[in-house]
Amino acid sequence: MTRVDAVSKRYGFGRWVLRDVNLEVAAGEIVAIVGGNGSGKSTLLRMLVGLSRPTSGTVSGRPEVVGYVPDKFPSNERLSATAYLGHMGRIRGLSTHDALSKAVRLLDRLALVGGADTPLRTLSKGNAQKVALAQALMIQPQLLVLDEPWSGLDASAHGVLGDIISEVAGAGGVVVFTDHREQITRAHASRSYGISEGRVALRSLGQTVEIGATVEIVLAKRAIAEETEWSDSPGVLAVTENGELVTISVTLADSDALLLAALNQGWSVKSVTERGDAG
Repeated sequence: MTRVDAVSKRYGFGRWVLRDVNLEVAAGEIVAIVGGNGSGKSTLLRMLVGLSRPTSGTVSGRPEVVGYVPDKFPSNERLSATAYLGHMGRIRGLSTHDALSKAVRLLDRLALVGGADTPLRTLSKGNAQKVALAQALMIQPQLLVLDEPWSGLDASAHGVLGDIISEVAGAGGVVVFTDHREQITRAHASRSYGISEGRVALRSLGQTVEIGATVEIVLAKRAIAEETEWSDSPGVLAVTENGELVTISVTLADSDALLLAALNQGWSVKSVTERGDAG
């Protein structure tokens, strides 16, 4: 069992990012960490996997094999996806043959666009995320930690990721993930924690995050419009596509930034409607 006991974190003499965090994750559990942008979710995950030390408190019981997918994957390497994963597999003790074989199987399962020999630096965000997932699975993880793992993935990969999470937990591993969408948390987590003002508290899976007023924005795709993963934008709660129209539900605080991004990327704004308090 991995335990976080009275953990607090700040960087230098800055504000406290997390204060007196206590949680534990046991074999077979799938735990969601939910909170707004900048709430400390990524900081907590980095401490779980051992990439960052608490300012105070302890993290104990971390298993030997940990798989980690960060929120930003450095995909500007000259290596191909297969070569990169083969290298990561060898670092973790696999033979060259076994590492490359595992890499090809994982990339095939995740349906990497362009194939396993595609250079990392040419990958879209969603396909880079598939490589990030694959590197975390080169060795069967006992603790799998995923920071916004669905970000940018296509619909088919969404389902594959859900299956992978269930398989890791079913084999006795622990999965901890973050996501800002309530429907993802309800679909995959057996337990959920919320972060607010640096404090972490257990939530019911049906409990919503206090997000205040929301805005519904309807965009129309023009010929010059850039392809955009709107679900990855800050504050976005839901995205619905209907032909050339995209309807986005976003927090009021993030709506101006999304509108500016849409206009800069060549989209046409059809309507903007404030929906009041979403709870």
